[in-house]
Amino acid sequence: MNIAIVGAGAAGIATAHALQRDGHAVTVYDQHGSAAEGASFAPTGWLAPALLQPWSAPGLAPSIGLRRDPALLRIGGGLGRADLSWLWQWRQAGQRVRSAPERVHPALAAIERLAQYSRALRDAEGTALDQELQSQSGAMVLLRTEATLARLQPALAVLADAGIAVQQLDVAQARQLEPGLAGDFKLAGALNLPAAATANARMWVQLQRFEAQQMGVQFVFDARITRLRHAPAGVQLAGEASPRVHDALVVCAGTDSAALLRPLGLKLPVVSLGGYTVSAPMREPVHAPRCAVVDWDSQITLVRLGQRVRAGGGAEIGTSAAHHAPSLQRLYDALNHWFPGGMQPSQGVQTWRGTRAMTADGAPLLGASGLPGVWLNLGHGNHGAAMAHGSGQLLADLISGRAPAIDTSGLMLRSF
Repeated sequence: MNIAIVGAGAAGIATAHALQRDGHAVTVYDQHGSAAEGASFAPTGWLAPALLQPWSAPGLAPSIGLRRDPALLRIGGGLGRADLSWLWQWRQAGQRVRSAPERVHPALAAIERLAQYSRALRDAEGTALDQELQSQSGAMVLLRTEATLARLQPALAVLADAGIAVQQLDVAQARQLEPGLAGDFKLAGALNLPAAATANARMWVQLQRFEAQQMGVQFVFDARITRLRHAPAGVQLAGEASPRVHDALVVCAGTDSAALLRPLGLKLPVVSLGGYTVSAPMREPVHAPRCAVVDWDSQITLVRLGQRVRAGGGAEIGTSAAHHAPSLQRLYDALNHWFPGGMQPSQGVQTWRGTRAMTADGAPLLGASGLPGVWLNLGHGNHGAAMAHGSGQLLADLISGRAPAIDTSGLMLRSF
């Protein structure tokens, strides 16, 4: 088949790999000048386990709402009915999760199942994380109070059911593993994730893009898509008189996906959720974090990427014309105060605001769209890098008529 992929981020490139290996002719379209210019540009690069990173799924973080915890969720201007509906659905899903913390909830299980499948595929490749991609093993989730641990019980139930090792540490054990952590950082304990992994997502996607080109995948960058078509599937580009016709179309365009599919009558249950990262050079490696560190109460992550440390956090719903100074300040404060002397946040600092498409239960939308020839691979939220390989292979299996290797319940197009 001649298949078009819209979007050259982590999900789009991984899908191109899987489809090309199946013998399809694949063309990737992206509005930017290169791959990984959207949500894959400068995230924290958390790969696994998926559920123990901020904004992974509803019901795990401190409660959010329109009038509470503005540091965790900022309400931007231009909030529409769809945004309000999503926020209500997210909170309802969270209440269901919190009402039975010991239960293995289907949406949470689907998220982790796909992330672990993706990890198995990456490991089988034997190349992606062996390259110089600033990869790091291990992670620690800091627990400020016992209530923090209680909030994480639904995620821990899923991880235990999947056989994923999580070690509960007391304060002394946590500080032994991360000796650079500030002495005045309030801490009740921590969770140690020895099998966790992070990497530079942009470098990784760029490497995948070059490998895809060598396999025969065609790329069309600076492609301003004015319309998608189905029956037959096609992509209409600005300045071209007729659409480029394909046998099938896979939409992996993240936050742009909803606008592209709306004219076809398909309303996706996703919103664009903004977030920030700040990257600073390392000053003294011995004082910097040894692995990825998450403060669950502030929903901030620090990751070590080569000779830099990146802080990620914040969530914004609605439109935002400029960077939100208080959200960025919280990240600067984390770089300055969590690991004193470890970073140089006064020079060579890079800030980034990205948006990710997110569903109300945190799980992505994969598979048939209900429109002839149009397939979906989107709504990964913070899990783009973590789920890329699994999502791409799952799509390739479905398009080729094969039974996927994992249970796809909770991942297909669904109502909220």
